[in-house]
Amino acid sequence: MTPSDPTACLASLDDLPAMALLAGAAALGGAVNSFAGGGTILTFPVLAAILPPDPGRLVTANATSTIGLWPGAVTAAWAYRGERSGQPAWARWLILPSAIGAITGTLLLLALPPEWFDALVPWLILVAAILFAVQPQLARLIPARATGTTDATPSGAGLVAACGLQFLVGVYGGYFGAGIGIMMLAMLGMLGLGDMHRLNGVKNVLGMVVNGVAAGTFALGAMVGAHGVSWPHAAVMAVAAILGSLGASHLARRLPASFVRRGVALIGFALAAYYFLRAA
Repeated sequence: MTPSDPTACLASLDDLPAMALLAGAAALGGAVNSFAGGGTILTFPVLAAILPPDPGRLVTANATSTIGLWPGAVTAAWAYRGERSGQPAWARWLILPSAIGAITGTLLLLALPPEWFDALVPWLILVAAILFAVQPQLARLIPARATGTTDATPSGAGLVAACGLQFLVGVYGGYFGAGIGIMMLAMLGMLGLGDMHRLNGVKNVLGMVVNGVAAGTFALGAMVGAHGVSWPHAAVMAVAAILGSLGASHLARRLPASFVRRGVALIGFALAAYYFLRAA
Protein backbone atom coordinates (compact mmCIF):
# COMPACT_ATOMS: atom_id res chain seq x y z
CA MET A 1 0.00 0.00 0.00
CA THR A 2 1.59 3.25 -1.11
CA PRO A 3 0.86 6.69 0.38
CA SER A 4 -0.80 7.67 -2.93
CA ASP A 5 -3.15 4.67 -2.95
CA PRO A 6 -5.92 5.49 -0.43
CA THR A 7 -8.34 3.08 -2.10
CA ALA A 8 -6.42 0.15 -0.63
CA CYS A 9 -6.94 1.57 2.85
CA LEU A 10 -10.61 2.25 2.22
CA ALA A 11 -11.19 -1.19 0.77
CA SER A 12 -9.77 -2.81 3.89
CA LEU A 13 -12.41 -1.02 5.95
CA ASP A 14 -15.00 -3.38 4.46
CA ASP A 15 -13.69 -6.10 6.79
CA LEU A 16 -15.83 -5.18 9.80
CA PRO A 17 -14.51 -7.97 12.10
CA ALA A 18 -10.94 -6.75 11.50
CA MET A 19 -11.96 -3.15 12.18
CA ALA A 20 -13.77 -4.19 15.35
CA LEU A 21 -10.64 -6.04 16.47
CA LEU A 22 -8.54 -2.95 15.76
CA ALA A 23 -10.96 -0.72 17.67
CA GLY A 24 -10.84 -3.06 20.65
CA ALA A 25 -7.04 -3.18 20.56
CA ALA A 26 -6.86 0.62 20.35
CA ALA A 27 -9.26 1.03 23.29
CA LEU A 28 -7.15 -1.33 25.38
CA GLY A 29 -3.99 0.36 24.11
CA GLY A 30 -5.25 3.78 25.15
CA ALA A 31 -6.23 2.37 28.54
CA VAL A 32 -2.86 0.73 29.15
CA ASN A 33 -0.96 3.81 28.00
CA SER A 34 -2.87 6.05 30.41
CA PHE A 35 -1.45 4.38 33.52
CA ALA A 36 1.51 2.29 32.39
CA GLY A 37 2.52 2.12 28.75
CA GLY A 38 2.76 -0.63 26.19
CA GLY A 39 -0.36 0.03 24.15
CA THR A 40 1.66 -0.30 20.95
CA ILE A 41 2.07 -4.01 21.61
CA LEU A 42 -1.71 -4.36 21.22
CA THR A 43 -2.28 -2.24 18.12
CA PHE A 44 0.86 -2.85 16.06
CA PRO A 45 0.34 -6.61 15.48
CA VAL A 46 -3.32 -6.06 14.56
CA LEU A 47 -2.44 -3.39 12.01
CA ALA A 48 0.40 -5.48 10.60
CA ALA A 49 -2.07 -8.33 10.08
CA ILE A 50 -4.97 -6.42 8.52
CA LEU A 51 -3.17 -3.92 6.28
CA PRO A 52 -2.82 -4.95 2.63
CA PRO A 53 0.41 -6.89 1.89
CA ASP A 54 3.19 -4.51 0.98
CA PRO A 55 6.99 -4.38 1.51
CA GLY A 56 6.56 -1.29 3.70
CA ARG A 57 3.62 -2.67 5.67
CA LEU A 58 5.43 -2.78 9.02
CA VAL A 59 6.54 0.85 8.80
CA THR A 60 3.01 1.79 7.75
CA ALA A 61 1.61 -0.15 10.71
CA ASN A 62 4.02 1.56 13.11
CA ALA A 63 3.24 5.02 11.74
CA THR A 64 -0.52 4.40 11.74
CA SER A 65 -0.39 3.03 15.29
CA THR A 66 1.55 6.04 16.57
CA ILE A 67 -0.84 8.52 14.96
CA GLY A 68 -3.93 6.60 16.01
CA LEU A 69 -2.94 6.30 19.67
CA TRP A 70 -1.85 9.91 20.10
CA PRO A 71 -5.34 11.32 20.81
CA GLY A 72 -5.55 8.85 23.67
CA ALA A 73 -2.26 10.20 25.03
CA VAL A 74 -3.66 13.75 24.93
CA THR A 75 -6.77 12.54 26.76
CA ALA A 76 -4.68 10.85 29.48
CA ALA A 77 -2.58 13.99 29.98
CA TRP A 78 -5.76 16.03 30.39
CA ALA A 79 -7.37 13.48 32.74
CA TYR A 80 -4.34 13.57 35.06
CA ARG A 81 -4.07 17.37 35.13
CA GLY A 82 -4.99 17.51 38.83
CA GLU A 83 -2.14 15.16 39.77
CA ARG A 84 0.37 17.59 38.25
CA SER A 85 -0.46 20.39 40.71
CA GLY A 86 2.49 21.22 42.88
CA GLN A 87 5.07 19.61 40.63
CA PRO A 88 8.41 21.46 40.72
CA ALA A 89 9.22 23.84 37.89
CA TRP A 90 12.40 21.94 36.98
CA ALA A 91 10.28 18.98 35.79
CA ARG A 92 9.41 21.07 32.70
CA TRP A 93 13.03 20.73 31.57
CA LEU A 94 12.23 17.14 30.62
CA ILE A 95 9.86 18.24 27.84
CA LEU A 96 12.55 19.48 25.42
CA PRO A 97 14.70 16.31 25.45
CA SER A 98 11.49 14.31 25.03
CA ALA A 99 10.68 16.16 21.81
CA ILE A 100 14.23 16.08 20.42
CA GLY A 101 14.56 12.39 21.23
CA ALA A 102 11.25 11.58 19.55
CA ILE A 103 12.31 13.32 16.34
CA THR A 104 15.62 11.46 16.40
CA GLY A 105 13.96 8.08 16.98
CA THR A 106 11.39 8.59 14.24
CA LEU A 107 14.07 9.53 11.71
CA LEU A 108 16.10 6.48 12.74
CA LEU A 109 13.07 4.27 12.11
CA LEU A 110 12.77 5.61 8.60
CA ALA A 111 16.51 5.36 7.89
CA LEU A 112 17.72 2.15 9.58
CA PRO A 113 16.87 -1.54 9.19
CA PRO A 114 14.25 -2.40 11.85
CA GLU A 115 16.18 -5.43 13.09
CA TRP A 116 18.95 -3.18 14.44
CA PHE A 117 17.02 -2.36 17.61
CA ASP A 118 15.11 -5.65 17.87
CA ALA A 119 17.76 -7.23 20.09
CA LEU A 120 17.76 -4.25 22.47
CA VAL A 121 14.02 -3.83 22.97
CA PRO A 122 13.39 -6.69 25.46
CA TRP A 123 16.43 -5.74 27.54
CA LEU A 124 15.41 -2.09 27.70
CA ILE A 125 11.91 -2.97 28.86
CA LEU A 126 13.18 -5.56 31.37
CA VAL A 127 15.66 -3.14 32.95
CA ALA A 128 12.98 -0.44 33.15
CA ALA A 129 10.51 -2.85 34.76
CA ILE A 130 13.09 -3.95 37.35
CA LEU A 131 14.04 -0.36 38.16
CA PHE A 132 10.39 0.58 38.50
CA ALA A 133 9.60 -2.41 40.72
CA VAL A 134 12.46 -1.69 43.14
CA GLN A 135 12.22 2.11 42.95
CA PRO A 136 10.65 2.53 46.44
CA GLN A 137 13.50 0.53 47.99
CA LEU A 138 16.12 2.50 46.07
CA ALA A 139 14.48 5.78 47.03
CA ARG A 140 14.95 4.98 50.72
CA LEU A 141 18.70 4.86 50.13
CA ILE A 142 18.64 8.50 48.98
CA PRO A 143 17.86 10.77 51.94
CA ALA A 144 16.74 13.68 49.76
CA ARG A 145 14.05 11.51 48.23
CA ALA A 146 13.11 9.37 51.21
CA THR A 147 10.55 11.86 52.56
CA GLY A 148 8.40 11.56 49.46
CA THR A 149 8.33 15.33 48.91
CA THR A 150 8.37 16.73 45.41
CA ASP A 151 10.02 20.11 45.95
CA ALA A 152 13.63 18.96 46.23
CA THR A 153 15.62 20.21 43.26
CA PRO A 154 18.19 17.75 41.88
CA SER A 155 21.78 18.82 41.45
CA GLY A 156 22.91 20.24 38.13
CA ALA A 157 24.52 16.94 37.25
CA GLY A 158 21.38 15.07 38.30
CA LEU A 159 19.16 17.23 36.12
CA VAL A 160 21.51 16.83 33.14
CA ALA A 161 21.48 13.07 33.67
CA ALA A 162 17.67 13.06 33.88
CA CYS A 163 17.40 15.06 30.65
CA GLY A 164 19.87 12.71 28.97
CA LEU A 165 17.89 9.65 30.05
CA GLN A 166 14.64 11.25 28.90
CA PHE A 167 16.24 12.00 25.54
CA LEU A 168 17.06 8.29 25.16
CA VAL A 169 13.51 7.38 26.19
CA GLY A 170 12.27 9.82 23.55
CA VAL A 171 14.49 8.18 20.92
CA TYR A 172 13.03 4.79 21.78
CA GLY A 173 9.52 6.24 21.81
CA GLY A 174 9.96 7.71 18.35
CA TYR A 175 11.47 4.48 17.05
CA PHE A 176 8.90 2.04 18.43
CA GLY A 177 7.65 2.98 21.90
CA ALA A 178 6.21 -0.20 23.46
CA GLY A 179 7.04 0.10 27.16
CA ILE A 180 8.02 3.76 26.99
CA GLY A 181 5.70 4.55 29.91
CA ILE A 182 7.45 1.96 32.11
CA MET A 183 10.80 3.55 31.29
CA MET A 184 9.59 7.04 32.14
CA LEU A 185 7.94 5.95 35.38
CA ALA A 186 11.17 4.28 36.49
CA MET A 187 13.17 7.44 35.83
CA LEU A 188 10.61 9.84 37.32
CA GLY A 189 10.35 7.71 40.44
CA MET A 190 14.08 8.04 40.98
CA LEU A 191 13.70 11.82 40.83
CA GLY A 192 11.25 11.80 43.73
CA LEU A 193 8.26 13.31 41.96
CA GLY A 194 5.66 11.80 44.25
CA ASP A 195 3.45 8.71 44.44
CA MET A 196 2.21 6.59 41.56
CA HIS A 197 -0.61 8.93 40.57
CA ARG A 198 1.61 12.01 40.55
CA LEU A 199 4.22 10.12 38.52
CA ASN A 200 1.53 9.28 36.00
CA GLY A 201 0.57 12.95 35.78
CA VAL A 202 4.06 13.87 34.60
CA LYS A 203 4.57 10.70 32.55
CA ASN A 204 1.42 11.29 30.54
CA VAL A 205 2.51 14.80 29.56
CA LEU A 206 5.94 13.57 28.48
CA GLY A 207 4.34 10.66 26.64
CA MET A 208 1.98 13.06 24.88
CA VAL A 209 4.99 15.10 23.73
CA VAL A 210 6.97 12.07 22.53
CA ASN A 211 4.03 10.48 20.74
CA GLY A 212 2.86 13.81 19.34
CA VAL A 213 6.23 14.65 17.84
CA ALA A 214 6.56 11.13 16.43
CA ALA A 215 3.02 11.25 15.03
CA GLY A 216 3.66 14.63 13.43
CA THR A 217 6.90 13.42 11.88
CA PHE A 218 5.17 10.32 10.52
CA ALA A 219 2.35 12.45 9.10
CA LEU A 220 4.82 14.74 7.32
CA GLY A 221 6.70 11.71 6.01
CA ALA A 222 3.48 10.31 4.57
CA MET A 223 2.69 13.61 2.89
CA VAL A 224 6.02 13.64 1.06
CA GLY A 225 5.76 9.96 0.13
CA ALA A 226 8.47 8.63 2.44
CA HIS A 227 6.18 5.90 3.78
CA GLY A 228 2.51 5.03 4.11
CA VAL A 229 -0.14 5.86 6.71
CA SER A 230 -3.60 4.31 6.69
CA TRP A 231 -5.66 7.33 7.72
CA PRO A 232 -9.02 5.50 7.96
CA HIS A 233 -7.51 2.97 10.36
CA ALA A 234 -5.85 5.77 12.32
CA ALA A 235 -9.23 7.54 12.65
CA VAL A 236 -10.91 4.42 14.03
CA MET A 237 -8.03 3.96 16.46
CA ALA A 238 -8.18 7.58 17.62
CA VAL A 239 -11.82 7.36 18.70
CA ALA A 240 -11.30 4.03 20.45
CA ALA A 241 -8.08 5.18 22.16
CA ILE A 242 -9.80 8.28 23.57
CA LEU A 243 -12.60 6.19 25.05
CA GLY A 244 -10.18 3.64 26.49
CA SER A 245 -7.93 6.33 27.96
CA LEU A 246 -10.82 8.16 29.60
CA GLY A 247 -12.15 5.00 31.20
CA ALA A 248 -8.77 3.80 32.46
CA SER A 249 -7.74 7.22 33.78
CA HIS A 250 -11.00 7.50 35.71
CA LEU A 251 -10.52 4.04 37.23
CA ALA A 252 -6.77 4.16 37.92
CA ARG A 253 -6.94 7.45 39.85
CA ARG A 254 -9.43 5.85 42.24
CA LEU A 255 -7.33 2.80 42.95
CA PRO A 256 -4.63 2.69 45.67
CA ALA A 257 -1.29 3.92 44.30
CA SER A 258 0.39 0.70 45.50
CA PHE A 259 -2.09 -1.41 43.53
CA VAL A 260 -1.48 0.58 40.35
CA ARG A 261 2.29 0.31 40.89
CA ARG A 262 2.13 -3.48 41.06
CA GLY A 263 -0.03 -3.58 37.95
CA VAL A 264 2.42 -1.41 36.03
CA ALA A 265 5.35 -3.60 37.09
CA LEU A 266 3.51 -6.73 35.95
CA ILE A 267 2.78 -5.14 32.57
CA GLY A 268 6.46 -4.26 32.23
CA PHE A 269 7.63 -7.81 32.93
CA ALA A 270 4.96 -9.22 30.60
CA LEU A 271 6.10 -6.92 27.79
CA ALA A 272 9.72 -7.92 28.31
CA ALA A 273 8.80 -11.62 28.26
CA TYR A 274 6.81 -11.15 25.06
CA TYR A 275 9.73 -9.54 23.24
CA PHE A 276 12.24 -12.10 24.51
CA LEU A 277 9.99 -14.89 23.21
CA ARG A 278 9.49 -13.12 19.89
CA ALA A 279 13.25 -12.72 19.46
CA ALA A 280 13.96 -16.36 20.31
